[in-house]
Amino acid sequence: MKTYRAAVIGVSRMGAFIDNEMVGYPGTVPPYSHAASYTTYNRTELVACADLRPEIMAVFGQQYHVPPERQYTDYREMINKEQPDIVSVATQPEQRAEIVIYAANHGVKAIYAEKPLAASMAEADAMVEAVERNHVVFNMGTNRRWGQAYDKIKEIMDSGQIGTIKTLIVYSTGAIFDTASHHFDTLNRLNDDQPVKWVQANIPTGDTAIDGDFMRQDPQGEGIIKYANGVTAYALLTPRSTEYEVIGDKGSITAFNDAYHLQLRQDTTLVPGTRWNGFVTVEAPTVPPDSSGLNLVNDLIHALDTGAATRGGIRVARASIELTFAFIESHMRGGARVDLPLQGSKMKLQRNRAPRQPKFTA
Repeated sequence: MKTYRAAVIGVSRMGAFIDNEMVGYPGTVPPYSHAASYTTYNRTELVACADLRPEIMAVFGQQYHVPPERQYTDYREMINKEQPDIVSVATQPEQRAEIVIYAANHGVKAIYAEKPLAASMAEADAMVEAVERNHVVFNMGTNRRWGQAYDKIKEIMDSGQIGTIKTLIVYSTGAIFDTASHHFDTLNRLNDDQPVKWVQANIPTGDTAIDGDFMRQDPQGEGIIKYANGVTAYALLTPRSTEYEVIGDKGSITAFNDAYHLQLRQDTTLVPGTRWNGFVTVEAPTVPPDSSGLNLVNDLIHALDTGAATRGGIRVARASIELTFAFIESHMRGGARVDLPLQGSKMKLQRNRAPRQPKFTA
């Protein structure tokens, strides 16, 4: 079977070294970073990298066996010269659109982009146009979409064990670009990527983060998401971190500690012999953690082999960043409801920050 040539643009934390931060996390199975996933997967070969920092690339090259002559400070030169099949774009969102569009327009067959998708809705729309026009396979690094534990949650939902889904909850939305991009995508995935009717949101520190048409920070946010199929999602800011709850009319599923533990509850009418009213806890499935990085890359390869759609295509990615900008718009309107599709958003994330130094060793 064909081996695909991969390259990474942005060889810092998610691009290469985040695995060193995840040692000892019980719910995380390596590989996790883009580079580690490519070097582990048996049908991808990591052949090149690009970054503005030669000193970071030198460490990357040593760890992932990319020689100096295949380390580039100009990503365009890398794409044109190396002609990789797959390109990872693991930069900050402010640079991401330009790189994805260039890659899509210059022969790259598949793109694995970090989240969030873009720094503005205009950039997101331009990325959609370039990716679709060039028939590029696309996935975004919202890893829970490819996690086995979240697949199990979806399986329980689809089986009817908790009835008709009414409510979704994420207990800590976090920063609306960096962290919420994971959570918005997970809520969308659990609700079959249904379209959103409206959102209503609050950004507690939004007034200091917003500077005209620019977001100068990535603040935390909270709010309500109403889907077209009637499901309501609540994005909260609580100390419970990455925990989700799915509530149906006959039961609920709660995912604790990033779905490392699941709790299943069912209506007493489905659990004979109980004397309680409402929901009671029943035995929940045990789901061993797996590598979402490998699962995501495998999804790309399957799409390249067969022409099938990926699980996290460019329009799926656009849907989650649209929620981020809708939250901002709602906050700017004093917490008013904002209808989707979002119209006329001029807001752009533009921070003045130094690159984050990766952790080179575990």
